Amino acid sequence: MSPSSRATVPTELAMLRDELGALDAEIVGLLRRRADIARRVGRAKRAASLATLDPRREAQVVASAAKLARQAGLAEEAVRDIFWPIMAMCRRIQQEDVP
Repeated sequence: MSPSSRATVPTELAMLRDELGALDAEIVGLLRRRADIARRVGRAKRAASLATLDPRREAQVVASAAKLARQAGLAEEAVRDIFWPIMAMCRRIQQEDVP
């Protein structure tokens, strides 16, 4: 590695880390939006006298995310591993938002 390329690596690395930080903030914002909608779904389920836990629906959502991952060139199993805890978080939100 030449001296000039060594000097640019930290700047490039810092910029890339800034981009990742911005993406992390977007991901958290999306999770917040999903949580807000999940809360509304929980209220709709209660109004319809439906159970909070819907294993079939949760499996469909995770399978859909895995399919999207495959189409995006990402590891399906890794995306499933991310989505199951998201589903659990949203289910907890639905259960805890009892009037």
